[in-house]
Amino acid sequence: MGQYVAPIRDMQFVLHELLKVEDELKALPKHAEIDADIINQVLEEGGKFTSEVLFPLNHSGDREGCKHDAATSTVTTPKGFKEAYKQYVEGGWAALACDPEYGGQGLPVVMNNSFYEMLNSANQAWTMYPGLSHGAYECLKEHGTDEQKKLYLPKLVSGEWTGTMCLTEPHCGTDLGMLRSKAVPQADGSWLITGNKIFISAGEHDMSENILHLVLARVPDAPEGSKGISLFLVPKYLPKEDGSIGERNPIFCGAIEEKMGIHGNSTCQMNLDGAKGWIIGQPNKGLNAMFVFMNAARLGVGMQSLGLTEVAYQNALIYAKDRIQMRSLTGPKAPDKPADPIIVHPDVRRMLLTGKAYAEGARAFTSYVALQIDRELNHPDEDVRKEAADEVALLTPIIKAFITDNAWIATSEAMQVYGGHGYISEWGMEQYVRDARINLIYEGTNTVQSLDLLGRKILGDNGAKLRKFGEKIKSYVEENGLDEKMSEFITPLGDLGDKVTKLTMEIGMKAFQNADEVGAAAVPYLRVVGHLVYSYFFARMAQIALEKEDSGDTFYKSKLATARFYFARLQPETATLIRQARSGSANLMALDADLF
Repeated sequence: MGQYVAPIRDMQFVLHELLKVEDELKALPKHAEIDADIINQVLEEGGKFTSEVLFPLNHSGDREGCKHDAATSTVTTPKGFKEAYKQYVEGGWAALACDPEYGGQGLPVVMNNSFYEMLNSANQAWTMYPGLSHGAYECLKEHGTDEQKKLYLPKLVSGEWTGTMCLTEPHCGTDLGMLRSKAVPQADGSWLITGNKIFISAGEHDMSENILHLVLARVPDAPEGSKGISLFLVPKYLPKEDGSIGERNPIFCGAIEEKMGIHGNSTCQMNLDGAKGWIIGQPNKGLNAMFVFMNAARLGVGMQSLGLTEVAYQNALIYAKDRIQMRSLTGPKAPDKPADPIIVHPDVRRMLLTGKAYAEGARAFTSYVALQIDRELNHPDEDVRKEAADEVALLTPIIKAFITDNAWIATSEAMQVYGGHGYISEWGMEQYVRDARINLIYEGTNTVQSLDLLGRKILGDNGAKLRKFGEKIKSYVEENGLDEKMSEFITPLGDLGDKVTKLTMEIGMKAFQNADEVGAAAVPYLRVVGHLVYSYFFARMAQIALEKEDSGDTFYKSKLATARFYFARLQPETATLIRQARSGSANLMALDADLF
């Protein structure tokens, strides 16, 4: 069923050589004592847990799936999932990046981010159970009352209890302004909530003793639309004053969805029949609070797709080196065998390098953003915190959409390397393709992310956030523009930066006349900006590799070759994307709906 080995060497390259994380953390008092040895130790132990405990459950969990008992409204997870979660909790992994005030280890987000890549490579479906708890933790930590924090956060941090986000309803998907769930105030300060939610990941399971549901609902006399939504904490079991679980709350799983992928995770229909809950934040301000959870989830989905890209690439590479078929076009490469290993064929290498490049680009990008989150949360200078927050806001939709798009491409290419065997479930590759496909859809479809990037994050502030990030790229290009060895990377980076500036201005001008121009351009536009970000990081990684090319370490030779492949084969996609983005809305909107 293949294998997974955590890419620790590349993670160390990104953290220590590219981002110089140890130096960055010294500027954050909370993390000033974190050094390279601590980081490496966490990576190594995380690699062992994910490859030895979680990865062996991935295929079996997919085949077995979750079981729903309608009589008891309970869900049983696949064999081994519950036991693996117990090991996860006992190992302290749930508390890795959480605040010591609530029992956490207080390590940086950038370290937790690398661990979550490993978790998702090993078993995305399993990882969704504890992964959602991090979003619930962040939301409660920022918007909960002191009483709520004291009661619930230690349980989330320890992993004893898990969390979910209950947003979507049967009649509305992304348009949360249409939701109908109702909350009625009670004399004791609680609320009774009634409604139906669908597509609730990890909404019911047997891995933790309690589940904390964060539920969107409307209070009486709430304004219509998204301005009338409130957020509530609704536990599966009502907690007692001592923190132990009490009576069952009437929030039940009515069914689990039969899905294309992530079979090991329960995607639930949740029914609330006067379930008791407590408001988080202010009435009618629920979306503001929930955005903390949603943004954490969007970053998490990007990590899911990075994880799938990496594990699919790893196994396709092993297969390509072992599988023999046909001879090389330039003559036999394995004359002692009846055919050559398929890795000698140019197009097989193209497929493998696509996965390799998209994994390494995403690893650099997501680690950088995780480091910016650490700066946003912990830097003593308010201006630095604000700048980091703006950058995270700008880059979050790109992480979610660009990385998930690329994972769909990369896992499909990895499956193709296997030929007919890729289509057969026993090899495990088709599962990665199925699992990867959901990541383009949930936590806001990639179209929604594209609209968020172009409409809210860029045009919404007249390009201020984008210009700030663009200044970093411009400065880097100017600093290295005369280095002949770097010209193959700097020239296309600088050229793409100029084109993004011009494209943004053009779309902005069109949007003043016709708002549909934003919707027509958004998806290709996000991919263009995604490639600009990757080009920046690949240029920086190539620079380090060039400096150490003669060190004798073949890692740098591989890194340099991957960067060259990216600029030669993947980045040129931007030429087509720019033409698409510039083509306008007329070719999409001219046809009457009844003529389709």
